[in-house]
Amino acid sequence: MNDIGASFVAVETAPTPHEIAGDARISVIMVVYMTGEALEQSLTCVLADPQVNEFIVVDNGSDAREAAILDAYAGRYPQMRLVRGQGNVGFARGANLGAERAAGEVLIFLNPDAFLQPGGPRALAKAVLDGKAMRLVGGRVLNADRTEQRGARRGEITPIAALLSLSGLTRRAKALRRYEVHWENEAAPAGLCPVPTISGAFFAMRRADYARLGGFDEGYFLHVEDIDLCWRVREAGGEVMFHPKAEVVHLGHTSRASPLRVELYKGLGLARYFRKRAHGLGEAVAAWLLWPLVVGAAIVRPLLWRLTGRAI
Repeated sequence: MNDIGASFVAVETAPTPHEIAGDARISVIMVVYMTGEALEQSLTCVLADPQVNEFIVVDNGSDAREAAILDAYAGRYPQMRLVRGQGNVGFARGANLGAERAAGEVLIFLNPDAFLQPGGPRALAKAVLDGKAMRLVGGRVLNADRTEQRGARRGEITPIAALLSLSGLTRRAKALRRYEVHWENEAAPAGLCPVPTISGAFFAMRRADYARLGGFDEGYFLHVEDIDLCWRVREAGGEVMFHPKAEVVHLGHTSRASPLRVELYKGLGLARYFRKRAHGLGEAVAAWLLWPLVVGAAIVRPLLWRLTGRAI
């Protein structure tokens, strides 16, 4: 195992899983594709948590090295199951394949470059089960220095807000700050609180509720499927919550996939989302007219990263 993130959790054997409340069980679902150096530590952190009863890893087409790592872990830990053979079907489809095979009452979705922190799965599961209605609960996503990462709690994402946020104008012009969708610079709440949107990097739902909604919309290949799911939960009368005490350390940018391709999928996903949720002819026309700007703003970002050496 490499030493990335070794300061967070490192174990040689997994403790025996036990129940969090009554007969409730937790299934963690992780979709893996060209993850890079963070993969081993991410796997180890999940398998170290005594509250995780089942760990389903959906391999969307790893190279020989990562496939060997997954095989080694699956052979060592009986609670880990591999789903393979479907090829790179995208994140949404991969996550749904994992959910279809899960037995837990609570599903926790986790990115493969994120490191679970102690108590995180239990906190998310308890928050989900305490809700009387359909509830989606996202955890606090941290950078390696433990500052809150961009995207874990967000406002309502509209075409104008997305354009202004993607361009960075909301952080440069005071008059536009009300359109900023990212709330990581605001003080963290003391406890569980409602938000419009959370990050798909680390969140939980009841398996029955996830199935009731049909899971992620597989029309999204990569990115925005989490925004869409949050919107559909709220449309169905459920609630989206942010849990500041359930934490993961998310490295980000460890994938060996092309950043330009990743941002293109993000732009296309946003454009699709705005078309999908448009009400009436006027909003539908606006969504179609704005989609080239949304996609363009998304794909320009990795080019600017390369020029400036930092994200905008």
